[in-house]
Amino acid sequence: MSNIALNVKPSKLSINKPDDPFIVQRASKDDLPEILAIYNQSIAGKQATANLAPVTCEERMDWFEEHLNSATRPIYIVRADTNNSDDTGFKALSPIVAWGSFSDLYARTAYHISTEISIYLNKANHGQGLGSALTSWMLTQAPSLGIHNVVALIFAHNQPSLGLFRKLGFEQWGYMPKVCDMQGFIADVVMLGKAVASSTETTNTIMLVTAVPDTTTSATTILDTVTVAKAMSDTNGETI
Repeated sequence: MSNIALNVKPSKLSINKPDDPFIVQRASKDDLPEILAIYNQSIAGKQATANLAPVTCEERMDWFEEHLNSATRPIYIVRADTNNSDDTGFKALSPIVAWGSFSDLYARTAYHISTEISIYLNKANHGQGLGSALTSWMLTQAPSLGIHNVVALIFAHNQPSLGLFRKLGFEQWGYMPKVCDMQGFIADVVMLGKAVASSTETTNTIMLVTAVPDTTTSATTILDTVTVAKAMSDTNGETI
């Protein structure tokens, strides 16, 4: 188990403005309400998740605690890197604006080198390049977590997310036709995968600068739908 896998010290996540960075770190026990608030925003659009109704903290407590207690399947949260403090010097935490997680691809032991990735963003933070930056940062963390392969499960009608992950080097590893009843249409699911280097130990502080997406895949559209392999999964490992 590497030190970096257990280190909760925030890392910088720079988007487009070096003087306006975000910080990313492992989630703590008090973060579940904000994490679920962001997740529940994604349900109505029927592009991000196969859940069709909002979920509660009670429903996801076991899932959350399982991630908190795992050194190799973390949940990461992103906050604006502010220096705001009150008169006593207490530094208030800024709200969570995004989160991502690594989850088991399959529960059986031999699958431990492979994982599913999930990314969610607050609607107010769409269009900033945050989804691309967080995904790229998480890929740099994967080797230190013992991960060799990262898998994304994406609805076939979610073309912006498919385009984003392909730009990050993911390739199609599978296709599942007509597997989700979205109450209004039947959805296909695409499996994208990427092998990541397993021999390089990543550093704790990583600066990421993302380019503005081209006109064929707008930043706003990407961040509306860049939810891959949903962490809010059922116990059978379904993740979108």
